[in-house]
Amino acid sequence: MGRPNFEKLEVYQLSEKLADEIWNIVRGWDYFTKDTIGKQIVRSADSISANIAEGEGRYNFQDNRRFVKIARGSLYETINWLRRAYVRNLLTDEQISRLNLIIDKLSPKLNAYLNSIGNSN
Repeated sequence: MGRPNFEKLEVYQLSEKLADEIWNIVRGWDYFTKDTIGKQIVRSADSISANIAEGEGRYNFQDNRRFVKIARGSLYETINWLRRAYVRNLLTDEQISRLNLIIDKLSPKLNAYLNSIGNSN
């Protein structure tokens, strides 16, 4: 069995990059902050790539589309948590700028990927 195709997708790679950036930031927070908003934001960010991978493994475009829609919902949830963290002074302007660069690439690619699924059949 070879490497899964989802690992080659730029949309998947960007979602992993976002999740890893968030993980590295949250690791430095105090216990209370990690236990509340930290866990939520890490879970939502990790869910983006996990759902892209799961959808790809379903081998039919209807299920794949459903999981990519869930991934998009997780992206939006992540954006929400980033906004909350920034307002609560948990993120610096530099961290937000780095994360926004990834999100600004990821969001349209996720929508384009969703629109492409099933169109070649």
